[in-house]
Amino acid sequence: MNKIYPSAAEALKGVVESGQLMAVGGFGLCGIPEALIDALRDSGVKDLTVISNNAGVDGFGLGKLLETRQIKKMISSYVGENKEFERQYLAGELELEFTPQGTLAEKLRAGGAGIPAFFTKTGVGTIVADGKELREFDGETYVMERSLVPQVALVKAHRADKSGNLQFRLTARNFNPAAAMAGKVCIVEVEEIVETGDMVPDEVHLPGIYVHRIVHNPTPEKRIEKRTTRAAAPTDAAAAKAEAKAVIAQAAAGSEVPAPGTVTTNKQGV
Repeated sequence: MNKIYPSAAEALKGVVESGQLMAVGGFGLCGIPEALIDALRDSGVKDLTVISNNAGVDGFGLGKLLETRQIKKMISSYVGENKEFERQYLAGELELEFTPQGTLAEKLRAGGAGIPAFFTKTGVGTIVADGKELREFDGETYVMERSLVPQVALVKAHRADKSGNLQFRLTARNFNPAAAMAGKVCIVEVEEIVETGDMVPDEVHLPGIYVHRIVHNPTPEKRIEKRTTRAAAPTDAAAAKAEAKAVIAQAAAGSEVPAPGTVTTNKQGV
């Protein structure tokens, strides 16, 4: 069975439809299936209910689908980085099912494992538990949460072999494996494709049994959500060497290590 499709648009054909429940992997802008989101926007499907930790940012990630009004409801745990999300929600144009982050992850994991519901203490005594079954275990109250089984899951992985075995890269692993397992149809966007058998078994984070279609996107944008920088290290090699010697000398003497650039004195004030 050939799981590799020539483009994101081709991979979505015959699978995505208006009105679907859909899971999209990623956390913020980390590990989001950029090409698949763009193809979903271009497909024109609408009235989607999207399960995702958040909805991207204005103009990128799922934020693109909010701008085109293709999403009617979000099932999310964090929505603080998207002004259009906020505007639509406050204006009553977008439905929102707020879900604690751990509960959201477990809803997807349980859905992929064939578990229809589970009990958790998270949300008990808050509006999260309104209208849901409560049950007592060992003297503690728990709320029942239904698992999520989306019709389609769009996920991002770093590498796949031709059988669909996936390897995720660092924190981009986040919600992607759980979303992939939960989806009845899983479409994955990857940066590298290798032959079946080329991946060391221990490198496989998700077996190919969960993956139905693969799209190769070797050069994703990988936009940084919030960029922070710090001052560069000293470029004067002689000054840096002298500073290092001073720190070592202070440490050897058992004195407090001075801050970089601090002028130190001995007991004689020299």
